[in-house]
Amino acid sequence: MLQFFSRFKFLAIVLFVISCIIITIIYQILKPKEVLPVFQPAGVNTELVDSTIQHVKKYHTITDFSLTNQNGKTITQEDYKDKIYVADFFFTTCLTICPIMTDNMVVLQEKLKNDSDVMLLSHSVTPVIDSVAQLKKYALEKGVNDAKWNLLTGDKKQIYALARKSYLAVKEDGNGDEYDMIHTENFILVDQKKRIRGFYDGTQEEDIEQLLKDIQILKKD
Repeated sequence: MLQFFSRFKFLAIVLFVISCIIITIIYQILKPKEVLPVFQPAGVNTELVDSTIQHVKKYHTITDFSLTNQNGKTITQEDYKDKIYVADFFFTTCLTICPIMTDNMVVLQEKLKNDSDVMLLSHSVTPVIDSVAQLKKYALEKGVNDAKWNLLTGDKKQIYALARKSYLAVKEDGNGDEYDMIHTENFILVDQKKRIRGFYDGTQEEDIEQLLKDIQILKKD
């Protein structure tokens, strides 16, 4: 009996390996593909969405923009064409959540430094205070890579519209000024088609880790 099994030992090993390969292939075929949701205004907290678009359930994308970065360069949607990017809203004199958010953007910058498909984008909610010179000073202090990450200032009305009608990430101030806004801790993941694919708490390490994982899922999508 032992002689019989030893004679077919090699064949048994080959069959076992082939079986493992077949099972793996079948598993990969049947395994559901990870796909990120596409967020629409109608599915987001109404506090963060302008009332004019709260009914929108499909086809929402980030609108075109033209703002100025920390180097005085005009930045538009073209600079992010066919890119995945992470956006947020902040201001340089903020002493609460902004420093944590910026530090976590620096973490993303470091993790993604060799990935040319992914960029970062931060918008100031106090553009009158955050001049080009102020943004440059802040960028140097934080170690911002100009080729990877733009800090933007410009027309407050345009930034407000972007925040409330495009990124769905900022609350109204409610103090009577039409364009005053309270930024949130949200990091917004935008895909190559300018669609929102995720919201993350920019102050939480676990959310940053999830964001990095979701970026890789998005790259395979």
